[in-house]
Amino acid sequence: MHLLIKNQGIITTFVNQFKLFMTNITVIGSGTMGNGIAHTFAQFGFEVALVDISVESLSRAIQTITGNLDRQIKKGSIDEQLKKRTLSKIKTYRDLKLAAASADLVVEAATENPEIKLNLFKQLSDICKKGAILASNTSSISITQIASVTKNPGNVIGMHFMNPVPVMKLVEVIKGYATTDEVTDTIMSLAKQLDKVPVEVNDYPGFVANRILMPMINEAIYTLYEGVAGVQEIDTVMRSGMAHPMGPLQLADFIGLDVCLAILNVLYKGFGNQKYAPCPLLVNMVTAGHKGVKSGEGFYIYPGGENKELTVSPKFTRNKSAMI
Repeated sequence: MHLLIKNQGIITTFVNQFKLFMTNITVIGSGTMGNGIAHTFAQFGFEVALVDISVESLSRAIQTITGNLDRQIKKGSIDEQLKKRTLSKIKTYRDLKLAAASADLVVEAATENPEIKLNLFKQLSDICKKGAILASNTSSISITQIASVTKNPGNVIGMHFMNPVPVMKLVEVIKGYATTDEVTDTIMSLAKQLDKVPVEVNDYPGFVANRILMPMINEAIYTLYEGVAGVQEIDTVMRSGMAHPMGPLQLADFIGLDVCLAILNVLYKGFGNQKYAPCPLLVNMVTAGHKGVKSGEGFYIYPGGENKELTVSPKFTRNKSAMI
């Protein structure tokens, strides 16, 4: 395995003398999270099978990974040799069986939809070799529920990476009701090998990160909806007053408003508590296709996919209140 060592501003690699217990990683889903997870495992020397149903999505994923590696080179955190080695470790597949049959670990990063995830894990239970660990990158869906459709629920666990995966240190390791201690310890150790900070949490709606984060984002949207303050004002308060690197409305755009809505619905259904009910404004925005950065418009507009100047959407510049 390749560990990264900082030396005079350049990260070089050396081979760990300890024998790896796993080498083959399959990542399901080539979107933002999937390609980031594939990038990270490959950069640390693992053989990665990246699988998606769309050839175009897989092509975009490799382009994204290449661009992110180039940014790492510009920052001096890796060199050209490590970039080439990382890309050589990633193979793309459209066939799930071919991609996962020899996997030591599968990390599912598909759409945050319970039906899709349950179907995938049921298939993986038949495809994967005995002893393979099945992990989900879900940000809120029950690991216990996902595990219930598999033949070996003790080998199913949550491995919730943060976006952008190559940069963010945290990995929530979610232990389902049936997840074994051995599997939990293995994933905790593996996350450390990726230079991440793993935190073990129990399997309840939203886990820790989103159980705390999503109500804050939802309350920020309610604050806009009820006309207490405008988009920039709300984000400025949280950036300048609470030392948040990004305001909650900008963060919601970055995460994806559809993802925020899906997580809030999981929290609301799971706890049956009105405090988790999604703001009507959020529901309307997602219904209208305004999902944030990914769609080009949310609380801010993103004409080129990004908006460093943070131009507020015209929808919210006419007056402070978004209540309609």
